[in-house]
Amino acid sequence: MAGGNERSMKALKEVWRRAENSLCADCGKPDPDWASSTLGVFICLSCSGIHRNIPSISKVKSLKMDHWDDAQVQFLAKHGNAVTKATYEAHIPIFYYQPTYNDCQVLREQWIRAKYERKEFTEPGKQLPYSDGVKEGILWKRGRDSGQFLPRKFLLSEREGCLKYFTKQDAKEPKINVKIDVINATFQPVKIGNPNGLQITYLKDNKTRNIFVYHESGKEVVDWFNAIRSVQFHYLKVAFPTASDNEIKNRLTRNFLKEGYMEKTGPKQREAFKKRWFTLDHRRLMYFKDPLDAYAKGEVFVGSRENGYSVQKGLPSGTQGNFSWHYGLTIVTPDREYLFTCETEADQLDWIAAFTSVINQAMTPQEYASKCPEPVSF
Repeated sequence: MAGGNERSMKALKEVWRRAENSLCADCGKPDPDWASSTLGVFICLSCSGIHRNIPSISKVKSLKMDHWDDAQVQFLAKHGNAVTKATYEAHIPIFYYQPTYNDCQVLREQWIRAKYERKEFTEPGKQLPYSDGVKEGILWKRGRDSGQFLPRKFLLSEREGCLKYFTKQDAKEPKINVKIDVINATFQPVKIGNPNGLQITYLKDNKTRNIFVYHESGKEVVDWFNAIRSVQFHYLKVAFPTASDNEIKNRLTRNFLKEGYMEKTGPKQREAFKKRWFTLDHRRLMYFKDPLDAYAKGEVFVGSRENGYSVQKGLPSGTQGNFSWHYGLTIVTPDREYLFTCETEADQLDWIAAFTSVINQAMTPQEYASKCPEPVSF
């Protein structure tokens, strides 16, 4: 009996060590130590919890702590991540967002359910609820002034190339009508206070406008997210006919590079530093009095190093403004310096790394054209 167990464990470790199984099959996290005995995939602890919620599809076991019999090990050896992905990920639309281990729970759960439970990607040309160019439904939207979430009708149209929302079900005219090419969408469960919270942003008069929404159904809110990406993808295919699919894919919705509180001072650099919420959305650095504000109090464009932009650790000597946080950083632009302080050294280093990653990238012609004004009030 002991010999059989040793033989099974040795065979299990050999399958586990295959290069194809070195990353979680669902989120890409390194060194997965769980597996599904019914699907044949190697997964991380976090994804195993999602699999456990669909027991009719997936039975999960620890590779370190649970017993695996010979038949189960042979099943893993026959399948593994590469074979299983070839079946369940055979026909993923180019625009569909495939989450990583850094993404929120609702994105990862719906990705796993889409693959194994709903089998959305096993057949070519399958009709999907986010791929037909139009989506209409109710989302709970946060009021700009009241802060209350109220049901609002949203309409997404590929033919019109826009997203609309209506304050009333029978309203003929939308409250907003936004072109699809100026929209971004990113999941913000912590900031919104809802596990299905989605932040939609768009440019209006070269200023960023935020809309915060959620839906009770995780599937529905992720379908909305991928429908936005689908409409954007087809719009950009027409606008940039020579661009490759991957080039267009990289221009779809994006996560913010960094968000969090810092203190800031004014342009004279003698005012007291004030605590504000900052969002770095690629080259747009915005600050808000409250994380759920509809509009930023100020925005600044973060250009490239060859255009005279840099980030420096610390504040200039002789800085006069009063500040309560002592981990400073300075953004240098061709026109002026912007001074900030962070609560911890870890925050300071994270912000510096985020700014450095942007500044080290060469600017595109589109970024030159869309360079936002630097308000003196920042």
